[in-house]
Amino acid sequence: MNKTQLQHFKDIILSWKQELADEADRTKAHLKEEANNHADPNDRASQEEEFSLELRTRDRERKLTKKLNEALDRIEHEDYGYCSSCGVDIGLRRLEARATATLCIDCKTLDEIKERSFGG
Repeated sequence: MNKTQLQHFKDIILSWKQELADEADRTKAHLKEEANNHADPNDRASQEEEFSLELRTRDRERKLTKKLNEALDRIEHEDYGYCSSCGVDIGLRRLEARATATLCIDCKTLDEIKERSFGG
C-alpha cells in the first residue's frame, strides 16, 4: 500500500473517530438535560429504557473506537492492510468496506466457519 492510500485510510479512520466522539458528547449532554425524575412510573420507565439504549449504543461505539485506535497504530507501524493471521494483503476493497479489518477475506471466512461450528 502506498503513502497516499495509507493517508486515505487514516483520514477515514480519524473522521470516523471524530464522529463517534461528537456523538458521545451529544449523548452526555442529552442525558444531563433529560435526567428528570418523572412522577409517573411509565414515564420514568420509558426514560430509563431510552437511556439504557443510548448507553448500550455508546458502549458499542467505545469498542469501535478501540478498534479504530488499533488501526491507526497499525498504520503508524506500517502493519496496516496485512492479515494478522496469514500476512497477505487484506485488499483495498475490503478495507474500504471495513477500515478496521485485521483479517483477509479468506481468513475471516474460515474464522466465521469455525465460530459457527464450535460456537465461538
